[in-house]
Amino acid sequence: MGKGGEQGGDSGEPAAQIRFYTWEEIQKHNLRTDKWLVIERKVYNVTKWANRHPGGQRVISHCAGEDATDAFQAFHINPTLVQKFLKPLLIGELAPGEPSQDRDKNSQLVEDFRTLRKTAEDMNLFRASPLFFSFYLGHIIAMEVLAWLMISYFGTGWITTLILACILTTSQAQAGWLQHDFGHLSVFKKSSWNHVVHKFVIGHLKGASANWWNHRHFQHHAKPNIFQKDPDVNMLHIFVLGDTQPVEYGKKKLKYLPYNHQHEYFFLRPGLGHQLLPALLHHLHPILRRPGIPVSPHLCQVGDLITTSPLFPKYLMKLRVQEKKKSKIAKWDHLLFLESHWFVWVTQMNHIPMEIDSEKHRDWLSSQMAATCNIEQSFFNDWFTGHLNFQIEHHLFPTMPRHNFWKVKPLVKSLCAKYGVHYEEKPLGKAFVDIVGSLKKSGDLWLDAYLHK
Repeated sequence: MGKGGEQGGDSGEPAAQIRFYTWEEIQKHNLRTDKWLVIERKVYNVTKWANRHPGGQRVISHCAGEDATDAFQAFHINPTLVQKFLKPLLIGELAPGEPSQDRDKNSQLVEDFRTLRKTAEDMNLFRASPLFFSFYLGHIIAMEVLAWLMISYFGTGWITTLILACILTTSQAQAGWLQHDFGHLSVFKKSSWNHVVHKFVIGHLKGASANWWNHRHFQHHAKPNIFQKDPDVNMLHIFVLGDTQPVEYGKKKLKYLPYNHQHEYFFLRPGLGHQLLPALLHHLHPILRRPGIPVSPHLCQVGDLITTSPLFPKYLMKLRVQEKKKSKIAKWDHLLFLESHWFVWVTQMNHIPMEIDSEKHRDWLSSQMAATCNIEQSFFNDWFTGHLNFQIEHHLFPTMPRHNFWKVKPLVKSLCAKYGVHYEEKPLGKAFVDIVGSLKKSGDLWLDAYLHK
């Protein structure tokens, strides 16, 4: 039971007196209609405010009943500003005898990680280089302009078409990594500036929705590889992942697809997703808008942005090619599949081979390390992956500009070594192979359970 004076509760008013709570009581408030969380030992009731959370109500709900201090620091570039929104939600503090961390987490590890973060801040590793991002955006725009000039001067011959497809595949892939930077607020000091440029890059250069990306991606970062919380591992019955889900599906005799062949049909996923996702979202949008269906307001904006985003150069040029030489359009589409394959393989190589399981309530460092791995550093790997080869550092510090990951990496490795936390790094080729191997392993586990358990 809480102790002390009256609390603010759901009224939105600050507490008249400090009220103290135990972790046992706080952990009970992790329901859809009742959400409390702890930040720096202060207890907040976010039940009614969650729907107004800029990052989406789901990401904040995933931290309900827990110490959300590290997640709060990870996602906000100006915590002092955000505190003014938290103040009316304050209902009390942890009781003096309660530890700062919930569920017997290693308090020393948590404190050492926070010290590491403070060290990174003192080293100015959260300060972006304008030159780096200007050059990066410039090289994307240069490729788009080059593609326009080529089709204007050389027409739509076979050689031009092949070169154009390669150039636009590259520019779109790199634009994908750049929108990721702005989406994580890692470029400008002001959140609003990051949001504006993010909408431009993902909407005008990529033809996708910033709101949809935010809605999904922040959940992934908050709870990576956690079933029911990370949308990236909730594959809608297309894949079984990890070691526990395949056995669970197998025992229940669930067979939406032949999962023992998922390592083979995985190769079809990127190309199909590239063509079907916008159409699927367009048709789902009217359904999501229907009254009575509890869908995040961020997700409901997907159809609007998908259908109204300006057509970017590769689609305009595609239409021009189609008008002049319709027989070549199939080849053009085939080559554009490269972009989606590029995206899927790079984004999945750091996560699918790692631990994928139910919620285990680990501390921030341990949960991110269990779900992510790095790819060896090289100039090509950095460029090809948009620095997602530093996935560990990116997950630990999502608002850190990517060009500083290599500087914080030795500090992270040292901390992991101190506490025996596994820090995994591998070559790029092995990372791709491990995706297939992991899917095959999970598929075999499902088949064994399906046939024999």
